[in-house]
Amino acid sequence: MYFLHLVIKLHLPKIREIIMNKGLFGKILWIDLSNDNIKEEKLPSEVYREYLGGYGLGCKLIFENTSREYDPLGPDAIFGFFPGLFTGTTAPFSGRYMVAGKSPLTKTWGDANSGGTFGPEIKRCGYDAILFKGISEKPKYLLINGDDIALFDASDIWGLDIIEAENKLRNKHGKFIKTAGIGQAGENLSLISGIANDKGRIAARSGLGAVMGSKNLKMLAIKGNMKVDYYDRENFIAHVKSYNSENKIDKPGFFLKRLINVAPRLAKTIRRFHMNTSMSPTVMRQLWRRYGTATGNTVCAETGDSPIKNWSGIGIINYPYSISKAISAVEIEKYKTRDYGCFSCPVQCGAILKVPELNLEETHQPEYETCAAFGGMVLNDDLISIFEINELCNRAAIDTISVGGTVAFAIECFENGIITEEETGGLKLDWGNSKNIVELVKLIIEREGIGNILADGTKKAAEILGKGSERFAIHSLGQEIGMHNPRIFPSLGFSYAFDPTPGKHTNASVDMAIGMRDPATFLKGLKVSKNWDENNKTKAKTQKLINGVTQVINCAGLCMMSNYFGQYPLIELIQSLTGWNYSIKEIVETGLRIQTIRQAFTLREGIEIANNRVNGRIIGNPPDNRGPTKGKTIDYVELYSKVCEEYGWNPKNGYPLIETLEKLNLNFAIEHLYKSQLVIM
Repeated sequence: MYFLHLVIKLHLPKIREIIMNKGLFGKILWIDLSNDNIKEEKLPSEVYREYLGGYGLGCKLIFENTSREYDPLGPDAIFGFFPGLFTGTTAPFSGRYMVAGKSPLTKTWGDANSGGTFGPEIKRCGYDAILFKGISEKPKYLLINGDDIALFDASDIWGLDIIEAENKLRNKHGKFIKTAGIGQAGENLSLISGIANDKGRIAARSGLGAVMGSKNLKMLAIKGNMKVDYYDRENFIAHVKSYNSENKIDKPGFFLKRLINVAPRLAKTIRRFHMNTSMSPTVMRQLWRRYGTATGNTVCAETGDSPIKNWSGIGIINYPYSISKAISAVEIEKYKTRDYGCFSCPVQCGAILKVPELNLEETHQPEYETCAAFGGMVLNDDLISIFEINELCNRAAIDTISVGGTVAFAIECFENGIITEEETGGLKLDWGNSKNIVELVKLIIEREGIGNILADGTKKAAEILGKGSERFAIHSLGQEIGMHNPRIFPSLGFSYAFDPTPGKHTNASVDMAIGMRDPATFLKGLKVSKNWDENNKTKAKTQKLINGVTQVINCAGLCMMSNYFGQYPLIELIQSLTGWNYSIKEIVETGLRIQTIRQAFTLREGIEIANNRVNGRIIGNPPDNRGPTKGKTIDYVELYSKVCEEYGWNPKNGYPLIETLEKLNLNFAIEHLYKSQLVIM
């Protein structure tokens, strides 16, 4: 008996490693582009338990392998591709991956999310992450084909858009490879460029395409044959089948069919009767399958959620339904040829369109954010121009939110004589002038003429232009604001200003989360107080819960829309995939750990995020005198201090307290934040 006990004790680490490595590969790939060095690194099991995957894992790896205030476009910069914990499995909505690194746009922690089929292929290559450092002297692309991994000369695809480059590599290496890369925008180091896969799915935000371009890395081309190993495969599959069965999209009955048909046309009714846009999971699934996120094109413009005329207008006055209906989901659907969806998605909210007016045989359906950015934001109701802009931006791999915000900024500058016709090369930048808006987008992508100034977003452009143009630059630390209004979802104001990756509408926002769907209908056991919005203290407590769940959704590789479509077996899938007995409490703690290390990174890089303030137009200062947001001004600063208290951060400056870092096992961050004497304790 003693001998058996001794054998078990000696082999316990090995046994634990075998158990804990279920559901993941336990290794990552490092690429040093300065010397073409490629190496694998094994990671301890506990790292995965604490960070899951996605940008959670990225935070840990990038923080520990970089020094303070490094140049995001320099050789010391590290960025990587991070599939989620569930990515590569059949878990519903798990086809996402994250790109992460220091944002050259905001100088903060930067991350961007994309779907499609590329993330699962990283897992099939046998890696939980692929990271790059250094700078190549010449353009390169990375090829992973089974066990073969190598860097190749990319001179013949440099200068091509992402579809042209992908087609060329597929002709060379086989039609089944998956690619992710930069287009002309990333090559030109545009600070609003992203990284695209699947011919137009973009990890768009934070300017990480410029990081990739600065390294002379054009593309990843990968094909794997590995499979994820499950702790309890049978149980995992049972939960997946049960979820898909309970939440399947059946052919709608008479009344539901009529509702789906007219939903995008109900914009005025929803506004007039102050109707809640939150709908049952059944209706949401049907709407998203039929129309995708473009469902919101007319509704959000009418209810005040969409920003209008560079955040200075009012939807019902400057862009009413009589105008916005021209870009409605119903109009877009007329061009639809087939459904499109990310890997393992049961809803398939995307679509492939054919646009004869542009001689486009195949193009991705524009998302709501793109339609809002090039619709109400610039007072444009020309749907064909939005299709064209979407295709241009997809091919160039550039963020449509930032481009749209920058075009709106340029139009207002032109209107006020700050930008002249001489500087635009003869383009008259008028509101709603779709032809010239398209031409301006092309200049931004190519960095030509005035486009060279605008290609880095509104903050940089305003610094160059001067003449008071900064009052028209709507951004947060350089990143253009997402297409949702804090005066409709108040906590978005604090998310836009104070999240470690500022300006993103996908950051955790308690008002937006609960306004769209009760979180308890997504995650069983998550208890949200009925009085959650009674005051900033109760709202901050709920924000902590929402943030915890949001971070875990991201790190698991789930689509953020998954919480609209029914109760999700999140804890059960984690357990049957990995063997970890997660709880609601651990989910929230894991989410807080990830949020805290993102915060620590941003602070380490010298950004005093607590002092950030957004343009008054965003939060209603001064307030509108008409429309759905009449008289509304959002106090986002006071909420931040309360949220900091809930997170265990200093409410005065946003620095995580030492005891919080210790509790979350983030001791490695203490030296970076405190022992440097940058902060007086």
